[in-house]
Amino acid sequence: MNFRVVGTSLGLLLGAAGFLGCNPSSDQLDNPRNGTITIASDESFEPLVNSLTKAYEGIYPDAHFVVDYKPEQEAIRQLLQDSARIIFATRQLNEKEQDIIKQQKGSHRFQHIATDGLALVVGKANSDTLITMSEVAGIIQGKITDWSQLKGGNQQGAITLVFDNANASNLNYVLNKFGVKDISKLRIIAAGSNEKVITDVRSNPLHLGFIGVNWISDGNSLSSQELSKDIRVMGVSKKMNPDSISDYIQPFQSGLEFKRYPLYRDLYIISREGYSGLGGGLMTYIARDVGGLIIQKMGLLPTVPYPRELEITTGKDF
Repeated sequence: MNFRVVGTSLGLLLGAAGFLGCNPSSDQLDNPRNGTITIASDESFEPLVNSLTKAYEGIYPDAHFVVDYKPEQEAIRQLLQDSARIIFATRQLNEKEQDIIKQQKGSHRFQHIATDGLALVVGKANSDTLITMSEVAGIIQGKITDWSQLKGGNQQGAITLVFDNANASNLNYVLNKFGVKDISKLRIIAAGSNEKVITDVRSNPLHLGFIGVNWISDGNSLSSQELSKDIRVMGVSKKMNPDSISDYIQPFQSGLEFKRYPLYRDLYIISREGYSGLGGGLMTYIARDVGGLIIQKMGLLPTVPYPRELEITTGKDF
């Protein structure tokens, strides 16, 4: 497996602001049930986006999505260039990015669809599965460099951080979370994808991987079950000195609820569709019950939860 060292510069050069928006003629317009559009998503959410788009195409056979999976910053650039109708991202557009769309005389809208968790994973050979947020901060800031420096650490050796890609949401999230701008002194590699991060930590007990939890949280998916083999998902505590093991939370639904898991993040759909088209149809689908059910099945916390009806039998008439 080939790995590359992440460079010190993570900035995305958005380039000239004069990208021209593409406005198809009326006879080329797609609609919520028919057409083909390109959408983009950070690769961290590939299992979820695949499930949502395939479900929609199953309902409307004449609707087709061409999905580009790439680092989040590149997906945002694709939206700004009007070469992707909608994108899935962990943040809204910043002021500079909004200005680019305004200069194109375009518009955009966003929709918060879920709460996601960034999972910290290690191989089964690594018995250190509990960590505090202060320790995570120390690792990302370069203050903690060896596994033996963790409270209750069971092994020794330099910590190597494994991410999917530079400019992807996983790396950008932790750098922003802990205020890190320079990673040149960190032991850090880019594996190329979330799946390759998992493969890497399986065979390297001193490596600490960062992945989107939806890659391993769908208990009904054979691929998710296969990826979950021989790895451990670390529990993370907000407390500097946890009182018990119950203070350590994992990034699954029970931990995402009420944002108990400290490394949670929001997931948005951002659209620049200026009419009622296929992109809007997908957004409406996701915002309703069935979309929430799919998000819930994939292990994330949907913004619109699927309603559950319970029938309780008491044996008495009221």
